[in-house]
Amino acid sequence: MPNESPTSRWLVTTAWLAERLGAPATVVVDGSFYLPAMKRDAAAEYLAGHIPGAVRFDIDAISDHSNPLPHMLPDNKQFASEVGALGIADSDTIVVYDGAGMFSAPRVWWTFRLFGAENVFILDGGFPKWKAEQRPIEVGAAKRAPRRFEARKPADIVASLDAVRSALETKSAQVVDARPADRFVGTAPEPRPGVRSGHMPGALNVPSTAVVENGSLASPEKLRAAFAAGGVDLDRPVITSCGSGVSAATLWLALDALGKAPKSLYDGSWSEWGARDDLPVEPKA
Repeated sequence: MPNESPTSRWLVTTAWLAERLGAPATVVVDGSFYLPAMKRDAAAEYLAGHIPGAVRFDIDAISDHSNPLPHMLPDNKQFASEVGALGIADSDTIVVYDGAGMFSAPRVWWTFRLFGAENVFILDGGFPKWKAEQRPIEVGAAKRAPRRFEARKPADIVASLDAVRSALETKSAQVVDARPADRFVGTAPEPRPGVRSGHMPGALNVPSTAVVENGSLASPEKLRAAFAAGGVDLDRPVITSCGSGVSAATLWLALDALGKAPKSLYDGSWSEWGARDDLPVEPKA
């Protein structure tokens, strides 16, 4: 265990990472991704400056391109090939960060763990904290020698649309949506064209911003309060969801920190449900 964080066993500090930069079996991954409304270019920002040695994991590039939905999970073969080409082995210690502090890094962390990597961690505070502490920064693209990544994916922690629909109908699990409250209640438009406003009937809302504080995972007390405010029973199964499967992983990290890891994550999320005219939406248009 690299670092005992008071909030999550999956977080490491900037000081811990700084001591291990360049170690053969430690790989730093820039997992930055931004929504269009954020008006930021993850690829350009990476080239302009990143943690020394960090390789860039692009969730749009390493995804199922046959699926029209945004950045859906690839299969084992594609993930193993593209991540191995980045110079990452499933046995490495992988530290993921993003340029927002804690926005897309949990999704990349969750994806690596899904495909079988066990020693995957998130840099607490991300790149903003690293820069604020005036730690070293490298420009350009970092290159690592190719490695072999042995991908093995347990399908049961990825929820399909049918599984989500069944959970809502039978109340066998709570579907918890990480989108902002105004998008959940339908007063703000969705950022993607063709996707309706509102939410799945019966879903609960815990905005991912409620579990993040200053680019770090909030304290256990604040995490519990956020889930309580959303009406979530921590002792019952949870399926996390959001707009396109990214911030759903932040809720996963938060629930895991409370010792209540979710049952699954709905990869299609609202991008899939909201685009389907045959599925019910609340509030009704």
